[in-house]
Amino acid sequence: MKQMKQMKQKLPAALLAAALIGSMAGCAAAREDRTVQGGAEGQASEDRNNDAGGAEGQASEDRNNDAGGGNGSEALEEITVVLDWTPNTNHTGIYVAQEKGYFEEAGLKAEIVQPPEDGAEVLVASGKAQFGISFQDTMMPAVTGEDALPIEAVAAVLQHNTSGIVSRKGEGIDTPKGLEGKKYATWDLDIEKATLEQVVEKDGGDFSKVELIPSTVTDEVSALQSKSVDAIWIFYGWAGIATEAAGLETDYFAFRDIDPVFDYYTPVIIGNQDWLKENPETAKAFLSSVKKGYEFAIENVEEAADILCKAAPELDEEMVLASQEYMAGQYQAEADQWGYIDPKRWNAFYGWINEKGLSEAEIPENTGFTNEYLE
Repeated sequence: MKQMKQMKQKLPAALLAAALIGSMAGCAAAREDRTVQGGAEGQASEDRNNDAGGAEGQASEDRNNDAGGGNGSEALEEITVVLDWTPNTNHTGIYVAQEKGYFEEAGLKAEIVQPPEDGAEVLVASGKAQFGISFQDTMMPAVTGEDALPIEAVAAVLQHNTSGIVSRKGEGIDTPKGLEGKKYATWDLDIEKATLEQVVEKDGGDFSKVELIPSTVTDEVSALQSKSVDAIWIFYGWAGIATEAAGLETDYFAFRDIDPVFDYYTPVIIGNQDWLKENPETAKAFLSSVKKGYEFAIENVEEAADILCKAAPELDEEMVLASQEYMAGQYQAEADQWGYIDPKRWNAFYGWINEKGLSEAEIPENTGFTNEYLE
């Protein structure tokens, strides 16, 4: 658990996008704005109040239409969803489902909350949240070993890993070998360094020649412009789009393009295993509503961006729209349906972790995920 907590704390804002890199999926500017406005808890409350004028009002209207004004909110089952970071385009489908009344149509009332210091995994495992956002790489310590938490991934938010290395254009880091002799901003995590070592050496480079600079970059554009570092691990759907929006010319390579073992799932929706087993139909109803939200975001980019900005007004609207346009092609990609997790790809990544000895215990096949609740 200590390892998982360290990983969550050190992952970049863009992640925990993806992600890291996600995850890594997140937004440094949003985090700073939320700090000014009184912190995550205060903003979470503000977000819910903002949503209240739309989602709750719409829910009331929907219930009156569907049930003739009968049972009201008592007919709705309450679900808590904990994010991995401040709201960003990884989360758009969830906010769309809330705004459009998809949850209410399924008999649910969803509350979207910010993560505690220990991360979404701990809150979901405790049962205080039924669902949350996590990442296959960073959730690994939580689903392995004697102290494994009762959580599992139930849907893929993005069909492919969009993380990779960004650098200033023309400095020779358009391939992994180019990192030799360059300053890389590291979180000093074992999985991170093993990933980087593999892609550098697969490209014919010498990882020992990469200068590792311990750093938690929260503003990739400023870090590259100031030349404090030469290369940063990002999730392209947020931080990569941010460099474009800033007019910063960059080079970029994606890890999955170098080695397909790194096409793991980031981010994912996780659920509490005990709750899922006891409430399978509710779980299916929740994921069906979220699926509709992401499908809407794929087909209605501008409106989906507006919905996210309504829920998180501190975000830059132009940045959100640009990111949303990119993410629309990533949510489902070539998969037959949104959310599906390919067992072969999931197992390949955890198999690589086993080979590298990066887990305290051997990870059995099919650990940490299920497609059972997708419809």
